[in-house]
Amino acid sequence: MPAVFVHVSDIHFGQEKDDRVHIHADVKQQLIADAREVISNIAGGVAQGILVTGDIAQSGKGAEYEDAGRWLDELAASIGVEIHCVQMVPGNHDLDRSKLSFAGGQILGHIRAGGTKEYEDILNNPTDRAALFARFEDYGRFSFGYNCPLNNEGSFASEMEVDLAPGRAIRFIRFNSSLLCHGEERDEHPELVIGARQFIIPRTNGVENIVLVHHPLNWYKDQDQVRNYIRSRARVFISGHEHDPRVSVDNVETGCDVMMLAAGATVPYRSNDVYTFTYNIIEFDWDEEIDGLSVTMHPRTWNAQRTCFEADDKRLGGKASNFRLACPSFRKADRPNTPATAQPVDSPVTEAGVCFVEPPIEMTSMKSLEGEPQAMPPTAEGYGTARLRFFRDLFEGERLRILVQFDTLPENFNERMSQGLERRLFDMLVRNGKLGELENMINKLIGERKEGTE
Repeated sequence: MPAVFVHVSDIHFGQEKDDRVHIHADVKQQLIADAREVISNIAGGVAQGILVTGDIAQSGKGAEYEDAGRWLDELAASIGVEIHCVQMVPGNHDLDRSKLSFAGGQILGHIRAGGTKEYEDILNNPTDRAALFARFEDYGRFSFGYNCPLNNEGSFASEMEVDLAPGRAIRFIRFNSSLLCHGEERDEHPELVIGARQFIIPRTNGVENIVLVHHPLNWYKDQDQVRNYIRSRARVFISGHEHDPRVSVDNVETGCDVMMLAAGATVPYRSNDVYTFTYNIIEFDWDEEIDGLSVTMHPRTWNAQRTCFEADDKRLGGKASNFRLACPSFRKADRPNTPATAQPVDSPVTEAGVCFVEPPIEMTSMKSLEGEPQAMPPTAEGYGTARLRFFRDLFEGERLRILVQFDTLPENFNERMSQGLERRLFDMLVRNGKLGELENMINKLIGERKEGTE
């Protein structure tokens, strides 16, 4: 059973003007309907989540993410996944440029005039680092609810693995390529830096890395180093930004392939013969014959005459194209049992008598630069959705009200409140059996707010 994801990129909530307000709203609704129909006809109609490769918003403002959150909820519901099953990375439009301080501007200029050494020096200084990350305040609050926190030390982030078969999994690795964006960067004179602390991604036997990032490789000053690590340690590299869908598979060496997938724009400012509304549905599966990774693309594009999405026969290999990738990390682990030798398992049976087993999405614990592991999330049913609503849909004061009401803060508490601390306290309440009460309180506060605005 493959793991199926809807892949969107460059949605640009907040860019709409004039009649495009209505056109873009219709395109987004048509995408939801199209994704539901396509997924219902593949892989038993089961999807595992949504991938977003940046530029969710237009100017990194909170109101834009509120609109994006409502749309993502609708999309998730249409394809039958929990609303928190989203992996996302920021794009250059996901930072709020109005929050760049004078010091932050000087830091950007210093790095742009230098290179990787200057970048590393800045990231080693917490104050300088904070000046750059301040522009991601609203995006950071939004992505945190989806368990896709920005790594504020400039390292990669990874919280999701998907099992494709026993001993065969894919791991999503998230890069932030937008930290140095200022609005005038161009790929012909690269100024962006990924940085060694970010592009040195882990190798794990039996696990292949899927990298999500906004900017393609040619936008980085350190692109040669990044390319080496991607080619040797990742199996798929998915990017956005250029609004130009394309795909290639490179044979790095015998038994090792890498797939480079560039997304089109889900909602470009205008739709024309060059750039139009596009998105993808991607199937990841274990290729038993070659002990590799099978990636099947379902590229979708807008038909301006029929005003709906349809199969894209021209881009990304055409309709339902399949790529079989040689995977060294898979072959270094024990080979899974074949169906002939595997032990029988209890599987849900459809009316047609076909058994489908949904690949479980497992949350993984990654170590920070200091070596302290992140806390594993509770496994209580409904936890992911409650966590998303707590961090995405509640104001800071409302979250604090809940934490105080549940008596999670000691009387002499004087620690600075942070998302990380809120998350630890939230998880503690769930582990103590308070999930139902938390859900009720979240609903109550949101309801009170709505009543106050009516």
